[in-house]
Amino acid sequence: MIPVTKPFLPPLEEYYKLVQSIWERQWLTNNGPLVNELELKLKEYLNVPHLIYVTNGTIALQIAIKALGLKGEIITTPFSYVATTSSIVWEGCTPIFVDIDPNTFNIDPTKIEAAITNETSAILATHVYGNPCDIEKIQEIADRYNLKVIYDAAHCFGTKYKGKSIFEFGDVSTTSFHATKLFHSIEGGAIITKDPDLLKKMAYMRNFGHDGPENFNGVGINGKNSELHAAMGLVNLNYIEDILSRRRELFAYYDKKLKGLKKTTQSLLPESEYNYSYYPIVLPSEEFLFKIVKILNDHWIYPRRYFYPSLNTLPYVQLQNLPVTDDISRKVLCLPLYHTLSFEEIDYIARLMLRVQNN
Repeated sequence: MIPVTKPFLPPLEEYYKLVQSIWERQWLTNNGPLVNELELKLKEYLNVPHLIYVTNGTIALQIAIKALGLKGEIITTPFSYVATTSSIVWEGCTPIFVDIDPNTFNIDPTKIEAAITNETSAILATHVYGNPCDIEKIQEIADRYNLKVIYDAAHCFGTKYKGKSIFEFGDVSTTSFHATKLFHSIEGGAIITKDPDLLKKMAYMRNFGHDGPENFNGVGINGKNSELHAAMGLVNLNYIEDILSRRRELFAYYDKKLKGLKKTTQSLLPESEYNYSYYPIVLPSEEFLFKIVKILNDHWIYPRRYFYPSLNTLPYVQLQNLPVTDDISRKVLCLPLYHTLSFEEIDYIARLMLRVQNN
């Protein structure tokens, strides 16, 4: 079987060594030494000033919205994972969708301004598949209307823009370290900001608002992560350059083998360094997509319609007509891509896909 992704797993003995130290300390959670070590090493690797490690990428978004005190409407993208929208709704705000750019698949900055009202408090944009949004244009609009900017950078570990980590941009960037991501800690996520006071506020929020055992610094949630998860993150961080390099090779090989397939691909933001987190293609029609999926599934290969359906069709949001998103979400397909995928397996996938086109 060839799934759409597999988690990278380091040598078991390296993980076991850290787990053994956890057993010896009997310190499993509540801001343990491995959590602190992971935060420091991530800050060093990413070259970001402030970062806190949390339970997952969804909690990261919820804490960011709460810490920034957002109310009313938040402009966002309909082309993302459901957590981007559900976090807005969960925090009592209203998502206002703006259609996406047909080339980058990111929120279209030329359409943001028309969606701003007196109730708008922020823009929450996703760097789709790890491809940076048009950061300058979004920030220019935010500055003009005094809006906060949150980036859902769940796919972005290793992505850079103008030589800087993509996590440096916006008021807050959040990311995911879920097992399906190219860097993972089994479950996990992080919140990144340049504002030290905001970081301190979010650090309290992560731990129920505790300011010592008997004092509380405002409302909080249980957003902590465990030593066992941090251990996996620490070991995996040792392999991140190899992971990024391998994915770049596999991505380029897909490009070569699928050159004759009728499709369009994502346009990357100029001056960015991509992390090759996904291999998305947009097929000529949904009918053609169904044929591709069928032949692959018949041969135990499982791509994913990611993202489908578009978030503007969720039952708990107001339905909006967004033609670009609706069109792309019906025709986009992410092909298998993971560290241990072989060139021979890509050959097999490509042959099957081209067979559909040529029949």
